[in-house]
Parts: sequence; C-alpha cells; structure tokens
Amino acid sequence: MDGELGDFLRSRRARIRPEDVGLPSHGRRRVPGLRREEVAQLAGVSVDYYIRLEQGRGPGGPSRTRSGGVSDAVLDAVARVLRLDEAERQYLRAVARPHRRGDGGPVASGVRPGVQLILDGMDRNPAYVLDRRMNVLAWNALADAVLGFGGTGPEDRSLPRRLFLDPAARDLYQDWAAVAEQTVAHLRLNAGHHPHDTAMGKLVAELARASGDFRRLWADHLVKPCDHGVKRLRHPVAGLLVLPYETLTVPAAPDQTIVVYAPEPDSETAERLALLGSWATTSRTH
Repeated sequence: MDGELGDFLRSRRARIRPEDVGLPSHGRRRVPGLRREEVAQLAGVSVDYYIRLEQGRGPGGPSRTRSGGVSDAVLDAVARVLRLDEAERQYLRAVARPHRRGDGGPVASGVRPGVQLILDGMDRNPAYVLDRRMNVLAWNALADAVLGFGGTGPEDRSLPRRLFLDPAARDLYQDWAAVAEQTVAHLRLNAGHHPHDTAMGKLVAELARASGDFRRLWADHLVKPCDHGVKRLRHPVAGLLVLPYETLTVPAAPDQTIVVYAPEPDSETAERLALLGSWATTSRTH
C-alpha cells in the first residue's frame, strides 16, 4: 500500500474536468483532469502543501494536527474539490493518517456459536460470514447448496480468489464484470483501513500476478463498500437465481460481516431456493 495516498488523489484528480469546478478548460494539458495547483487553489492550501500531501511527505504548518497527521479541515477541503463520496472520504482519512490506521492484527478464523445459530435459523435465506479479507468463515446449509462452501478448504473459501482465479465463476455470476469491480472496490476499502495486514497484502499481490482483470481494476483505485445489492447466479441445478442481498456487521467482531441473500417472497427464485434446499438435504441423507 506504499504510495496509496498519492495514487488515490491522482486518480481522483484525473476524473474532474476543469469546467466542472468553474475553471477555464482551454490550453493544452499533459494529464487529464485537474492539475495539482488547481486542487490546491480550490482547497485553500498552498501548492507546496498539496504536493507534499500527494507525495506522502507529511506536510507541516498550521494545518498539521498535534498527533502529526493532516487536519480534518484540509482533508475535507480536498474531498470537496475532488467530489469524493462518503466511502471515499473515509478512505482518504485512513490512508492520509498511517498512525491512526488499523494494525492488521489477527483475523478470527471462525465465528461465535451464537452467530452460527443465527445462520442456521435462516432456512429460507442463503447466508454466510466474511472477514475483512473476504474469506468465508461460516455459512448455513442453503448457502452451501448455492455456493458450495462445505466441500472446499480454507484457500478455496476466499471470494476474491474464487472470482478471479476460478474459471467457473464467470459462468456462475451472470454479471461477472460488475461483481468483480464491486469486489475489488470493497477489498481496497478494507486494505486502506488495515495497511499493515500482511495477509491482505499477500492476497492482493497474488491476485495481481495471476489476473489481468484484477490488476486493471486495482489500478482504477475504486473504493466502495459492498453492503447491499443484487446478484444474478446461474446455478447448475436450480438455474437462474436473482438474489438481493444485505449485510450486517457482527458487533462483537467488527471485522466480520454477515451476508444474507433475501429474494422476494413467492418469487421464482424463492421457489427455486426451496427446491434446491430440499434437493441438498436429500443428497446429504443419501
């Protein structure tokens, strides 16, 4: 994650046109978007200050806090100029303040028994638990029937690895490109908040070496939480499943997220899930 602050700011400068912020667009530009001088002017800081910020050289002066980081006022001004959304603002604060970021401590390899009971109680909804690296820690029977977690080892229960390294994922996810973009954006968000997580760094390096699609998406510096949406899966037994999903954070384990697929009641997908659950139960019995 070295140089992440500068890379992130440059990528966001590139997407803002001068005319979008009231500046003249005439004249030849060597790079797309706003110049560093223009961002500094609009944010109300000196050019040297902004350059140091973008280069990660720890700007000094009156806008530096006692703890050694950039002040909220400066980060908010830069975020306003670059038109960052809330997730991007939080990410900017995380990567701009390395002394305040997560220490990359150990990630739990399982969930509390009570969480597993909650999963098992949702017999009509596929549900599973992810850690911050998007490894699947626990699941219920219907999630296993849909995504096949039970017959795999820990390495194969990494959703990013499945998505980018397993060719079958492109057949399973009908909107593979959108799911891939969303996954990378969520992974980068978590990586920004935990820059000292060595396992996260190894995962990113592995995927970057093995997948051109991952390298391209990672270079885009997309930042977005994967907290709700709809996924369309082509299951080999049940057929097409249209699965709206919601996520819940486990209060006692903030790095763990419960993902619940919640199709509309009486929908075709709900009926197919019921049949799939019955089929999976029968298969396990035999």
